[in-house]
Amino acid sequence: MNVADSIFKSKEKRTFLINLLWKANTAIMSIYDKYDFGITYKNDDSPLTKADLAANKILIDGLSLFSPQLPVVSEEDKDSLNVPKKNDTFWLIDPLDGTKEFIKRNNEFTCNLALIEKNKVTFGFVGVPAKKLVYEGGSGFGSRKHYFDNNYEDIKCVHQKEIIRVVASKSHLNKETIDFINNLGKETEIIQAGSSLKFIKVAEGNADLYPRMAPTCEWDTAAAHAIVEGAGGCVSDNKGESLIYGKKNILNPFFIVKGIT
Repeated sequence: MNVADSIFKSKEKRTFLINLLWKANTAIMSIYDKYDFGITYKNDDSPLTKADLAANKILIDGLSLFSPQLPVVSEEDKDSLNVPKKNDTFWLIDPLDGTKEFIKRNNEFTCNLALIEKNKVTFGFVGVPAKKLVYEGGSGFGSRKHYFDNNYEDIKCVHQKEIIRVVASKSHLNKETIDFINNLGKETEIIQAGSSLKFIKVAEGNADLYPRMAPTCEWDTAAAHAIVEGAGGCVSDNKGESLIYGKKNILNPFFIVKGIT
């Protein structure tokens, strides 16, 4: 039994991880509601806030209790990038995906937790702090949307209609993406979203395609990738191969997220 199987079959384990996402969501929103985000900048000029750091600590501390034998790769810990060299099973986290969206106060940011086993994402959790939601899922396990009142519902991709609903990044609608959309050969409707919410649009059946023709890192995609697969969709590169994780290069190739076709 792999780790994902043991989590899915244990209500106690899944509840622990979902509650961990709720705790991170709450910490993020406690800072979001304040004036001072404590914004600093990393070496690559990307922003970092108190919310990134608070959520990172909550996830790291929680995972160390939940599965002390499994290491964690985090966007906020450069040294952790060495973990995949010696470990084929690990947690991959992005404590605050969409930091720029967070700073803009547009509510379109997430908290991502994914389980990587032998270069594949097998289970994922995506918290949406501003909407008080947590998504979970993985290939073969289905996908669900959890509400703050402990209710939940299954989510699924849907068949494409005559009009192809294409979700695109608010920050990265570049020429390559525009060309891809224009070459679909059908009438299209553009749906905009930020962070890994773009994947969620497809997983929930609110969009059909999400083409990403711009750089992303593994922690940006893994958790939501799992949820799309659990909902019946797929995430593949330009060769039709599923994205892999734990590579020497943390950058993803360009990819396309598809619902049921």
